[in-house]
Amino acid sequence: MTAPDENRFDWQAAEADLTDPTTAGPDAEVVDLDDARARRQASVTPAGDGSDLDDDDQDAESVADTPDRDGGPVDAAEDIPPDVLARQRHRRPILADWARSWRGFRAAVKHQSKDAGYVTAYHAVRLPKYAAKTAVYAPLGLFRGAGRALHWASAEEGNWHLRQAAATRGDADTWMKLDARRQRQTVWRWWVLAGGAGATVAGAIVLTLGPSWWRWVALTAVLPLLATLGRPADKPLTDRVTEGTRYRKLTAELVRRALMSLQLPAINSAVAKDAKAISFPVDIHRDGPGHLAVVDLPYGVEASEVVARRGKLASAMRLPLDQVWPEPAPGHTGRLALWVGYEPASQMVQPPWPLLSTSARVDVFKPFPFATTPRLDAVTADLMFRNFLFGGQPGSGKTFALRTLLLAAALDPRTEIRGYELKGVGDFAVLEQLMAEYGNGFDDETLARCFAFIEWLYEECRRRSKRIEHYARLGKAPENKVTPELASLKGSGLHPLVAWFDELQELMTSKYAKEAGEILEKVIKLGRALGVIILIGTQIPDKDSLPTGITRNVNSRFCLSVADQTANDMILGTSAYKQGYRATVFVPVDEAGWGILRGFGPKPSAVKSYYVDTTKAAQIVTRAVALRTAAGTLPTPDEQTRTVAPVADVLGDLARVWPGDEKAVWNETLCGLLAELRPEVYGGWEAAQLSTALKPHPLVKVADVGRRIDGKPTTRRGIKHADILKAIAERDRKRSAG
Repeated sequence: MTAPDENRFDWQAAEADLTDPTTAGPDAEVVDLDDARARRQASVTPAGDGSDLDDDDQDAESVADTPDRDGGPVDAAEDIPPDVLARQRHRRPILADWARSWRGFRAAVKHQSKDAGYVTAYHAVRLPKYAAKTAVYAPLGLFRGAGRALHWASAEEGNWHLRQAAATRGDADTWMKLDARRQRQTVWRWWVLAGGAGATVAGAIVLTLGPSWWRWVALTAVLPLLATLGRPADKPLTDRVTEGTRYRKLTAELVRRALMSLQLPAINSAVAKDAKAISFPVDIHRDGPGHLAVVDLPYGVEASEVVARRGKLASAMRLPLDQVWPEPAPGHTGRLALWVGYEPASQMVQPPWPLLSTSARVDVFKPFPFATTPRLDAVTADLMFRNFLFGGQPGSGKTFALRTLLLAAALDPRTEIRGYELKGVGDFAVLEQLMAEYGNGFDDETLARCFAFIEWLYEECRRRSKRIEHYARLGKAPENKVTPELASLKGSGLHPLVAWFDELQELMTSKYAKEAGEILEKVIKLGRALGVIILIGTQIPDKDSLPTGITRNVNSRFCLSVADQTANDMILGTSAYKQGYRATVFVPVDEAGWGILRGFGPKPSAVKSYYVDTTKAAQIVTRAVALRTAAGTLPTPDEQTRTVAPVADVLGDLARVWPGDEKAVWNETLCGLLAELRPEVYGGWEAAQLSTALKPHPLVKVADVGRRIDGKPTTRRGIKHADILKAIAERDRKRSAG
């Protein structure tokens, strides 16, 4: 036995000293905690009656049994004021979320009705097949049912195994007792069987003597039951509607498994230690056309980390990407809201734009429907005191989203609309009769007028600031900004002014870039309170084509499909990609109109802008013309400023003017030939302009083309004839396919 360690405390001896009255010292006594608290309270109470003290302010701790330390004692959790506790207490709603709104109720009814209708139609077309199966299996079911009834009446299955065991042992006495018990059970069963047989005979007689439709009803009810008894176990009467579930109902186990499949070490290690590290503060419930799971992630895991792995999450749930929509939930950064739709968003039918209604009106000072969420909830936007930035690669739906805002503004007859479409295809031409100024094209003249328009905007801001100052002195502009009353006051000069630029990168990469960027930044800073609303659309949101001073000062942003993190953060702001707001997940063309909207609500969200085709846009313009004619705000042709570049087929014109059998030709040569063909379109074009015009056609490569001039090799930019022919063929193929 080893010697005791001198430095180790002997707990057994100490316990014996405390419990043995003979060894305990005179001071070893039991302390009355209530008495100790009273003595301490008396010692800390100053002299006097103590009426000036508030007992509610005293700390819960009362016995100081630890050394002094910096900082006062901490109140216990039960000392939280009742009003705070009441705010923290969440009462469960009487009705489920989907039943508390017409949107949710309609979505649930629509989903169930759609499935019920599909199942009904599926089985209806197979009724002849089911009838044939029933006719084959029903006679077998009749005999099989009769046999089962007789077997039940004989009560053979009750204690057959016990009787068999007694017979095997040769225990006649036990066997007789068990058989007597069986016979007692058969007495009442035979009476039941006889009663059932009599009722069946009576029913058959009634059906024979009654109307013929009685017999058809009886056959319809009885034959499927008999066929079910007679069919083989592996051959059901009806076919399966689906081979796999179209929608997997969201469950806690499914969510946990999906989150653990993301390969986030913080989640996996936490769940390995505690299976309840992933919790659900709210029951998973139906929310619109899908289900919503609110998840509290393990400590230290942020919801943005899961949002950033949306693709992996959809893979773990074995669902399409646009059916799974995670986002940070209110409460704390570790709370995730995971919404899973009944079907992919690309297959869901977006409701029509409410402003298509013939009675719809818009007040730019108030919100109006702009987009829908994946749950098909309407997302509202407002124009006044805002500037917008739309960004996305070709085919993302950027132009149509921007046009939607202009169509809404057109329904407010007070609003003046001016803008430039620097792509030259005429997407905004449907609004031309409403606009006081409109430019279309990327030629030098249009770019020059666009720059002049930006200079005019700055002077307009200067003029409006003087008007605001005037009306502020009169008490009509209490916050020194445009009010609805001033906007409606004729002659005030403070009506809403919407200035828009589509494909602004064309101007910002021209010779006007530096000065135009500086002036436009000033307009964005000054115009917000003056009723000047700037809408910008661009494809290339880098520092050269869109100055950072502009993006920093725009307060409303819509990032549609982009190719990389840099473009994503240029539009939505620094660290948006890191926080999980990624427009890179959207596919151009297939998911046109989808993007991340920032500036409306507490956090960015994925939405799809309402799609309004040109035909419906023309209907809205017709109503807007009527409203503005009645209000006297429709610009007359003499008042309008137009800069519209003639629309021409560059590929077709190149093919027409191509010189002979040349395989490759310089751009400058082709520009001269094009100018001879259409001087009103191509007059003054240079090689760089032709290169820009060919950018939408990736099959046409602008490259160095070598020639010999006076015996000396010379290289200039040019294109190949074969590329032109390929591009034309591809374009024609797409048109015929569409």
